[in-house]
Amino acid sequence: MLKVGVVGVGGRMGSLILQGILNESDMVLSGATERDGHPYLGKDAGAVFGEGAEGVKILSDPNEAFVGVDVIIDFSSPESTMKNLEFAERARKAMVIGTTGLAPGQKGRVESVSESIPVVMAPNMSIGVNVMFKVVGILADLLGKTYDCEIIEAHHRFKKDAPSGTAIGIAQEIAKARGIDLDKHARYERHGIIGERANGEIGIQSIRAGDIVGDHTVIFAANGERIELVHRAHSRKTFASGAIRAARWVAGRTPGLYSMKDVLGIQP
Repeated sequence: MLKVGVVGVGGRMGSLILQGILNESDMVLSGATERDGHPYLGKDAGAVFGEGAEGVKILSDPNEAFVGVDVIIDFSSPESTMKNLEFAERARKAMVIGTTGLAPGQKGRVESVSESIPVVMAPNMSIGVNVMFKVVGILADLLGKTYDCEIIEAHHRFKKDAPSGTAIGIAQEIAKARGIDLDKHARYERHGIIGERANGEIGIQSIRAGDIVGDHTVIFAANGERIELVHRAHSRKTFASGAIRAARWVAGRTPGLYSMKDVLGIQP
């Protein structure tokens, strides 16, 4: 039986992941955390969500909460993820990280820690989105650099980072297929008299409104035609299901930094 710990069980993603784990026959909830001062602290993780007592108290310190787990699933904040990563490194626990908005130095820290423990890190754990990553790379390669490329992402009004990690992931796949440096070709906003669109530019635009779960549209356009690729997440449960699948896959793996492409067996 796989023993799983969940970070931020009171949050939108953490609560869904927790409930998903309780419905799996091959894994058990063995640890749960929330931030200091949260009203769920000290309560039974199962009882809080009406699933019946699980005998797992919600704690704030990963050193106490995750001692007996095999895998930690973390969809929290960059600061919280770094704290949990430090514990995972010391205790040799596998991790699944879905946190977005990590700074370059924080991503570098994840890469460093993955030399000693197995880590799955992905900007989006939806199966459909990860197939989309593969497809946009193929399209970018086949269409070539003469096609203009725009990425439009839309999320709920509470999302704190922009662009979304998924939009950046899509842009990275396109840049990789084109053999260019994304930092030099990304265009994140347009305002005023900006002149003609630069050749090779990868536009990344963000929308924040209401309760949009997550929409991503990729446009490849040339004179006379365009191709649009769209993914819409109707429920956060799709991300939770992907995270649980990743936890099952990463348990017992050799140290390394893995992606959902590895989990799903999608070839480079």
